[in-house]
Amino acid sequence: MNKNTENKTPLNWGAMLRQASVPIMFIIICVICIPISGLSANMLINEIITRMGRNAFLILSLLIPIMAGMGLNFGMTLGAMAAEIGLILVSDWQIIGIPGMVLAAIVSVPISVLLGIFCGRILNQAKGREMITSYIMSFFVNGIYQLVVLYLMGSVIPIRHASIKLPRGYGIRNTVSLLGMRQKLDNVLAINVAGVKIPLLTFIIIGLLCLFIVWFRRTKLGQDMRAVGQDMEVARDAGINVERTRIISIVMSTVLAGLGMVIYLQNMGNIATYSAHSQIGMFCIAALLVGGASVDRASIGNVFLGVILFHTMFIVAPRAGAYITGDSMIGEYFRVFVSYAVITIALVMYETNKRRARNASGQRLAAAQKEDEEKTAGKEGEQ
Repeated sequence: MNKNTENKTPLNWGAMLRQASVPIMFIIICVICIPISGLSANMLINEIITRMGRNAFLILSLLIPIMAGMGLNFGMTLGAMAAEIGLILVSDWQIIGIPGMVLAAIVSVPISVLLGIFCGRILNQAKGREMITSYIMSFFVNGIYQLVVLYLMGSVIPIRHASIKLPRGYGIRNTVSLLGMRQKLDNVLAINVAGVKIPLLTFIIIGLLCLFIVWFRRTKLGQDMRAVGQDMEVARDAGINVERTRIISIVMSTVLAGLGMVIYLQNMGNIATYSAHSQIGMFCIAALLVGGASVDRASIGNVFLGVILFHTMFIVAPRAGAYITGDSMIGEYFRVFVSYAVITIALVMYETNKRRARNASGQRLAAAQKEDEEKTAGKEGEQ
C-alpha cells in the first residue's frame, strides 16, 4: 500500500488550470453573454447544432498535421479554395443537389492534392516554422486563386452561364448562388426534436471522419506520424521517411479541408467568391484552441467543445453588445478580436510551457551531473 501511494504522482492543479484557461475563459464569457443576449434556449441550441454541422468537418481536418508535429495548419485555406473552384465549375455546369456536391468534392480532390504536395514541400524547408510559413503560403496561393477566378475563368477556362460571370464577359461575380445545393445534405435524414433541427446525415459524415481519425492513428502511417511529431531525428533513425510522412499529413489535411468546405458552403447557400476562404483557417484554428487544444496536442473532444464554446460566443456576442452599448457592431468587433486573441494566447502559452519544460529538464540534468560528481569525489576520497 505504501509503495503504491509513493508511486502516485500528485496532480499538478496549476498546470491543469493553465492548460484549461482558454476554455474556462470562454465558458465565463458565454455564461455572462447568454442571458444578456435574450435568445431563447431553443433558438440558441438550433444555432449551435447548425454551426456544428457546418464547421466540425473543417476543424477535424486540422488534427492530422498536429499529430505529425507540424502545428496548426493555416494552409487548410488551400483546400477551401480548391472546393470553391469545384463549386463554381459545378454551378456553371448546372448540376444541383447532392450530385452537384459530390462532383464538386471530386473536382476539389486533385487540386487539393497538388496544393498539399506543394505546401508540404515548402514546409519541409521550414522545419520549426511551419505555422507562419503555412500562413504566408495561404496568402500566396490566394493570389493565384484570385488570378484564376478573376481573369482565367471565362477567358481561358470556359464559363457558359452569364449569371455567374462579370458583365465584362470573363471573371466570376462576387457572389455565386448555390441555391440548388442549399442545405441539401443537411435536409437528408434531418429530424426535428422539440423544434430543434438535427441534420442527421451531416453528423453521420462527421462521425465517420472521427472514426477514420481514430482508426488512422493506429495504422503504420499514423504511428509514423506520431513518431515524427515526437522527435524527427529519432524517427529518422528508426527508418521513417520523415519528409514524405510530413507531406502526406499536409495533403490529407488539405483534401479534408476541401471536403469540409463543400459541406460548409452547401449550408450557407452561396459562395463569397473572393472572401469565403479568407477567414476559414483563422476561425477553425481559434475554435480548436478554444476547445483546449494546443500547438502539439489536439483531440476530437477539443473539436466539439471548441465548436460549442466558440460559436456560442459568435451567436450571443453581437446581441449582448447591442444590449449593453446600443450598437451590435461592438459585438462583431469583439468576436473578431477574441478570435485573434485566442490564437495569440495559445501560442504564447505553448512557448512558455516549452521553455518551462526545457528549463526543468536542464535543472534535472544539472542535478544528476552534480550527484555523479559527488559520488565520484566520495569514491576517490575513500581510496
